[in-house]
Amino acid sequence: MAEETTYLIRGAAILGGDAEDLLIRDGVIAARGADLSQTDTAAGATEIDADGLVALPGMVDVHTHLREPGREDAETVETGTRAAALGGFTAVHAMANSTPVADTAGVVEQVYSLGRAAGWVDVRPVGAVTVGLAGEQLAELGAMHDSRAQVRMFSDDGICVHDPVLMRRALEYVKAFDGVVAQHAQEPRLTAGAQMNEGEVSAVLGLTGWPAVAEESIIARDVLLAQHVGSRLHVCHVSTAGSVEIIRWAKSRGINVTAEVTPHHLLLTDDLVRSYDPVYKVNPPLRTNDDVQALRAALADGTIDVVGTDHAPHPSEHKECEWAQAAMGMTGLETALSVVQHAMIETGLMTWADFARVTSTSPAGIGRLTDQGRPLEKGEPANIVLVDPGARWTVDPSAMATMGRNSPFRGMELPGKVVATFFKGHPTVLDGKLNTPYRYPSEAPVAGAAGAY
Repeated sequence: MAEETTYLIRGAAILGGDAEDLLIRDGVIAARGADLSQTDTAAGATEIDADGLVALPGMVDVHTHLREPGREDAETVETGTRAAALGGFTAVHAMANSTPVADTAGVVEQVYSLGRAAGWVDVRPVGAVTVGLAGEQLAELGAMHDSRAQVRMFSDDGICVHDPVLMRRALEYVKAFDGVVAQHAQEPRLTAGAQMNEGEVSAVLGLTGWPAVAEESIIARDVLLAQHVGSRLHVCHVSTAGSVEIIRWAKSRGINVTAEVTPHHLLLTDDLVRSYDPVYKVNPPLRTNDDVQALRAALADGTIDVVGTDHAPHPSEHKECEWAQAAMGMTGLETALSVVQHAMIETGLMTWADFARVTSTSPAGIGRLTDQGRPLEKGEPANIVLVDPGARWTVDPSAMATMGRNSPFRGMELPGKVVATFFKGHPTVLDGKLNTPYRYPSEAPVAGAAGAY
C-alpha cells in the first residue's frame, strides 16, 4: 500500500491570525484558504482537525548537540532528532564537538547520512573551525562545504576561537562561499575555573565567578573583525545585557552579525544556583534578572535574531554529582517552544508571527536553508508545526525522547504543546506523539520503521 501523501489541515490559525485550511500534497502546500475552496483537489485527503491550533513554519535550530559520533551514551542522531520533531522542529544544526570532532568532510558526511537515515528532521552538520577544536589550525573548511553535507556554518562551540588571527582567517575563508562562523564568545583567561555568573550570588556561595566581560570582550573583537573582513559572524548563546548593546551597536554600523539566545537564558537566573543543583550549570552561565529582561527586549526588537536551544544532553552520572564536577549543559529541544511562548508571547513582547521569525525564518536564513522557514503559502515546502497554545503541561524529563534527563525546567508547568509536525509534507508527529519518520525517495525503508513509535 502506498504511503498517504495528502493531508487537509482544517481551520488552523495561520501564524496566530485567521483560521484557514491547508492542503498538503507530495511534500508541498498545494492550496490554502480560498484557493482550496475553489478546487476539488482535497478529495481523498486525510483530514486533521486544527480548530484552536496555530499553524507555524517548522522550527529551525541553529544550535543542537546530537553527540554522535562518539558520545552515544549521551545522545544519538536518532534520539536527538526524535526530540526535535516532538518539539516542533523540522531542521537542526548539529554542532561539531563530537568524537571524533566534525573537522573533516568524512565526519560531517557521516552526521549528514545519519540524519537522512533517521528521517525525523533535516540535519545540517556544523563544521569545526579548527582541527580538533584545539584553536591552533584551521580545519578543512572548504572540503566540508564541498562535501555532500554542504556545510555553511562553522563553530568550535564549547570552546572560543580565542586567537584573533585565526578568527580573522576563518572569517576570510568562509566568505568565499557565503559561510558563517558561529562564535562561542568566552575569553578563556577570564573564565579559568569559573563555575557560575560572577556577581552577588557567586560571592555568597563562594563559587568562582564568570564575568560578563569575558563574553562581551570577544563579541566586541569579533564584530570588528567581521567588519574588517566583510564576512558573516554569528554569536552563539548571548547571555548578558552588555553583549546586547555591543551587537546593537554593530548592527547600527551595518556589520553583518547575527545573534542567538537560548530559551533558558530567557527565563532562568543565577539565583537558582543557590540550590547547588547541577542541572543549572551551563555555559555560558545563567545570569541576573536584569540580563534576562535585556535579552527578552533584544529578541523582541530584532537585535537578537534567533532562538537557539543549545540542546546539550549528558548522561545522568555527569549531572547527578557535586556541582564542581558536573558537566555544563541543559536539554532544550522539547521545551523550547513552550519556554519562548511563556517568556515572550504571554508577556506581550511578541506575537506568533514574531515567534515564526525568530524560530524558523531567520534561523533558516542564517544557515542558508532554502526549503526551511518558508511562508505557509501555496507551492511552498510543507514544513509545518501545529501548536495548541492553550495547552498546559508539566515538564517530566523521564518522559522525553532525548536521552538526556538534564532539563532545567523539570517540574515546571509550561504553556503550549506541539500537536503535529510535518517534515517535507510527512507527519512525523501526530496527536502530540511520534508518528513515523520521513523516508527519502532514493533510500530503502528501514526494517520496522513503518510502525508508530
